[in-house]
Amino acid sequence: MVQESAILRFHSLLSSAFIEGTLVKLTFGKPTPQSQEPDLKNVYVRPVNLKSGPHFTFVYRYATRDVTKNFPPAIALETARSLLGTAFCDAHLFTPLQSAQLEIDAEGKARLRQKVAAHAPTSRSERHDREKRRPVPLTTGWLHRLGVTNAEGRPREGMAAKLRQIQKFAEILDSLLKDAGLLHDTRSEPGSRTPRKPLTVVDMGSGKGYLTFAAAGMLRDRAHVVGVEDRQELVTLCNEVAREEKLDSLNFIQGNIATATWAEDSRCDVLIALHACDTATDDALARGIAAGAKLLVVSPCCQKELRPLMQPPAILGDALLHGIFLERQAEFVTDALRAQLLEWAGYRTKVFEFVSTEHTARNVMIAGIKDRPPQQQGRLERLCAFAQFYGVSTQALARHLGVDLASGVTT
Repeated sequence: MVQESAILRFHSLLSSAFIEGTLVKLTFGKPTPQSQEPDLKNVYVRPVNLKSGPHFTFVYRYATRDVTKNFPPAIALETARSLLGTAFCDAHLFTPLQSAQLEIDAEGKARLRQKVAAHAPTSRSERHDREKRRPVPLTTGWLHRLGVTNAEGRPREGMAAKLRQIQKFAEILDSLLKDAGLLHDTRSEPGSRTPRKPLTVVDMGSGKGYLTFAAAGMLRDRAHVVGVEDRQELVTLCNEVAREEKLDSLNFIQGNIATATWAEDSRCDVLIALHACDTATDDALARGIAAGAKLLVVSPCCQKELRPLMQPPAILGDALLHGIFLERQAEFVTDALRAQLLEWAGYRTKVFEFVSTEHTARNVMIAGIKDRPPQQQGRLERLCAFAQFYGVSTQALARHLGVDLASGVTT
């Protein structure tokens, strides 16, 4: 007879990891004698964020093949529970704070072993120190008010990936601001009698404002942060939360990326546009360049413009008959052109992975820092040659900047 207390304790840990979004990985091993699939050797489980929302990937490892299945949280939890004791005698659970291993022997006796993770905070002071080191502390009020965390500062169901994205964005923005020489104190600098003017940071297509709040919370009185969002209900919600959290330097306005006016002179030091669909990313980049932004930060999404326009060379024809290759190639060409156009416009450009693909497929970030003279002819010739290689004669950001990709002429 199986020792129920150990099983129940493990099930409780398992439930917490799935529901609170703290699961790092879960492994099953040592198939039971009564297993209905004798060639099933192991099952590996990890969280993944799909277009339809947070899921858990189960990799079933057989003797000669692997089978992958994705389940939403509730079904994933029940599936994991059903494997233990029926298909496998051993389960190993990992979270950021601890690991737990449940073993069931041939007589049905269960043993649970738990171990605090080496990096887990064990004392109140250590937990406080770790909380202070987070770019956005988990107890931050707006995280709770926007539904990312509960009252205890833990991620709500389905929001763990979003919380990781917010933290990662804050880290990246802090680094980019320093690289651009923009992260300064608003008080007078040595030898100066006047304080430096606060930055103007504009988040185009701010949505529910998660990343806009992160920027405002990090910069405080060093910046005026504006979120531009087309949906009035989200503008109203975010402004209410900003007032409740006493973020006086943060406000949201209703408008679209192409036409919104956020100040009388529309000055902008930092422009952010994350997951703006298709050519909206190009509209945002063009607005930032026209406003003289020192820093541009975008994470493109749904790059559809170039796919029907591309006429790649014959050598690529057979490969690009496969739709998935054509789609990926179109995304590559689109973002590579954007990066090259920013370089031509005088921006030192970085392209990198925003967050891991296990959290979101929309994970490319393009950042540009204004630090050089624009419109270098040699660079223009190279980017136009790149476009012509793929048969691309027009692209949204190129049009905004007056670049004719087919001829290499600027207007």
